[in-house]
Amino acid sequence: MTTQKTAFITGAAMGMGAMKAKKLADRGWQVFAGVLPGADTSELGDSSNIVKVEQDVTSDTSVKASAEVVEKHLSGRALDLLINNAGIANKGTGPVEGINIDEAKFLFEVNTFGSLRVCQAFLPMIRRGPGSSRIINFASGAVRANPVCSGSYNMSKWAVEGLTNTLRNELAPFGIEVTSIEPGAVKTHMTANAEETTKDIWRGISDEVKTVYEPHLRETTTTKMVEQINAGNDPDYVTDEVLALLEKKTWKPRYLVGKDVKPMKVMLAVMSERGAEKAIQKAVGIPQYGKG
Repeated sequence: MTTQKTAFITGAAMGMGAMKAKKLADRGWQVFAGVLPGADTSELGDSSNIVKVEQDVTSDTSVKASAEVVEKHLSGRALDLLINNAGIANKGTGPVEGINIDEAKFLFEVNTFGSLRVCQAFLPMIRRGPGSSRIINFASGAVRANPVCSGSYNMSKWAVEGLTNTLRNELAPFGIEVTSIEPGAVKTHMTANAEETTKDIWRGISDEVKTVYEPHLRETTTTKMVEQINAGNDPDYVTDEVLALLEKKTWKPRYLVGKDVKPMKVMLAVMSERGAEKAIQKAVGIPQYGKG
């Protein structure tokens, strides 16, 4: 008799989290979908293979409570897969000199400490599956391009990479694979209405900082960035690529996913770091001192 595979996915009420939950459920997995208390969960549907579990990744108490719910369902069995999918982007934006620190802290609470909390709470269940259980952490393709006015987001996702790399070493004795996903731009709720959200970058900072940076960086944030977001990847494609990793026996530390970021892997392999940086700056319209 085959034991039903189990997975927990954070931020699964909508978007790619819900898509991954439904795709795994369709494959026969028992999926525990982490959802914010009171969130609209209509995108998750009503599959009998999906159990909705309330979870706020910014709360120690909430994360521990969600782990207890899953623990009861598992009845001593291992959790086969943990996907740290929850994340936000439109907080703490603007040039580094003008970032709102409180907003940046909240963004880290979701993107970085949220993943850490969930790992701490769910690792005992993951460790019950030596040689088979796995963890997927969502970082971002932004760590390769480092877009301007996204410093808080970039930092939070670089930290996720650090979490993944450390877990790979700490869990190697248990045969537990861990990887980071670096998706490119994806057409989801988070990237909807890009024209307005990119303009918000300049509405939320002081006039002093705005006067200094906007003349140089407005085009790349409100034109180039919008073009990239609007030409983003279909979430169905991205989620298929991520779940296809489950067929691999071993994982690399990170995977670039998306038609916009995959070429960067080649570029970073054949060019120097500075050369790649200059190429990206030119592509997104960042002016260079003393030129033009």
